[in-house]
Amino acid sequence: MREAFDEQLDSIFVDLAAMSRRVQTAVEQATLALTSGDPMIAEQVISDDIVIDRMREQTEDAAFNLLSLQQPVAGDLRTLVGALRMVTELERMGDLSVHVAKVARLRVPDLAVPGEVQPTMQRMAEVAKDMVARVTDIILTRDVESAIALGRDDEEMDQLRRGTFQILLSDDWSHGVEAAVDVALLGRYYERIADHAVSIANRVIFVVTGHNRHGVS
Repeated sequence: MREAFDEQLDSIFVDLAAMSRRVQTAVEQATLALTSGDPMIAEQVISDDIVIDRMREQTEDAAFNLLSLQQPVAGDLRTLVGALRMVTELERMGDLSVHVAKVARLRVPDLAVPGEVQPTMQRMAEVAKDMVARVTDIILTRDVESAIALGRDDEEMDQLRRGTFQILLSDDWSHGVEAAVDVALLGRYYERIADHAVSIANRVIFVVTGHNRHGVS
C-alpha cells in the first residue's frame, strides 16, 4: 500500500516537471514571436495555453485523489500541498507567456520592442527561460542546493528590470507612450516568470526540509 502511494506521489512530480517543460516552450515561443513579429507564432502560444491548463487540472485531480483516498502523514501532506501550489505557479507562468505573445501580436507588423531595448529584453527572456529549465530539474530531483542557488541568481533579472526603466526614463526616449507601456509590461511579465520559478524552488525546499524560505509555505 505504501509503495503504491509513493509511486503515485512521485508520478505527480513527474507531471509537474512535464508541465514545467511546456512552460519553458511557451516562454521560448513567446519570445520568438516578440523578436520576429510573427503573428502565427504568437497565435500558437496563445492557443497552446489550453494544454498547460489541462495539465494543471490533471495534476490537481491526481493530488486530490491521493488526499481523499489515502491518509497521508505530515510529510506526505506537506508534499501534496506543495505540489498543488507549484501547479498553480506553473499555470501562471504559462499565462504570462501568453501575455508576452499578445503584446507581440498587437504590434504586428511592427516589433513591440524598440531597437535600443532589444538586447536587454532578449537577456530577460534568456534568464527567464533558463530559470524555468532549472526549476524543471529541481522539481524532478528535489535538490535543495540547486533550489537555493536559483533564488540567489534571480538578482540578474532584477537588475535587467531596473535597466529597462533607466532606458524608459532617459531623455533620449523617442518612441512614445505606447512603446513605453509595452516595454514596461513585457519587463514585468518576464520578471514575474522568474519570480514564480523562485517560488517553486522555495516550495521544493519546504517539501524536502519542512522549513519555509522567504515566507513560502
